[in-house]
Amino acid sequence: MKDGRTHLAHKAEHAVDLETGAVLAVTLQPADQGDTTTIVETLAEAGENVADLIVREAAEAEPGVNLEGIVEVVGDKGYHSGAALVRMKKSGVRTYISEKKQAGKRHWIGKKDEQQAVYANRQRVSGNYGKSLLRKRGELIERSFAHCYDTGAMRRTHLRGHENILKRQLIHVGAFNLSLIFRSLIGAGTPRELRNRLALFTLVLERLINNLRDANGDSTALIFPHRGPKLPRRAPHLSRCHPSKRRALTTGC
Repeated sequence: MKDGRTHLAHKAEHAVDLETGAVLAVTLQPADQGDTTTIVETLAEAGENVADLIVREAAEAEPGVNLEGIVEVVGDKGYHSGAALVRMKKSGVRTYISEKKQAGKRHWIGKKDEQQAVYANRQRVSGNYGKSLLRKRGELIERSFAHCYDTGAMRRTHLRGHENILKRQLIHVGAFNLSLIFRSLIGAGTPRELRNRLALFTLVLERLINNLRDANGDSTALIFPHRGPKLPRRAPHLSRCHPSKRRALTTGC
């Protein structure tokens, strides 16, 4: 615009697994479409990706994916609408979507299917299990967005064209999922964290060897050239990421 502002041209949606925090699907939608419309495409994309995983994991003794596919969808109030709930109900998934506050009383004349879907979703959300899923959604969904759009600087892009922006977006999401794998295998999901852990390991090894030499009466201390943080009083906690058979889906923008 003439005053320097820009209109929102694209809108990103992530489908995140609530057990592992991994991004199952990412879609890039036109910004003039509402969340209740775009959630259908994101859910379909996530379903296709999970179906590919089922084909590969079905022959395993302990599959790391729910063989029934996506069974639960969790979302914020921006995705709540009677028509969207009916479509997801027909898809065979249970919805846990926060309900928007209505200004007045809703009229259900000629909308029996929507009424049943809205009431069923409201009952599930008000339960303890539904509330726990919504809390987990608020915890996990923001991690992928912070990685891709804050740290990854994808809030604004100079790329032109829907396809080019989607390619860049897929690279960012792939790096985020790769960091989850590294954190599960070696306990460090970023190069900086890995460097700090290596420096900490070197410092611990140095102190251990020097303590053994002091116990044996050897006065020569062994010094390793390292740069790292001071040894903490408590041992570092290594986060682990274990895939579960029970999967849930959450989307956000």
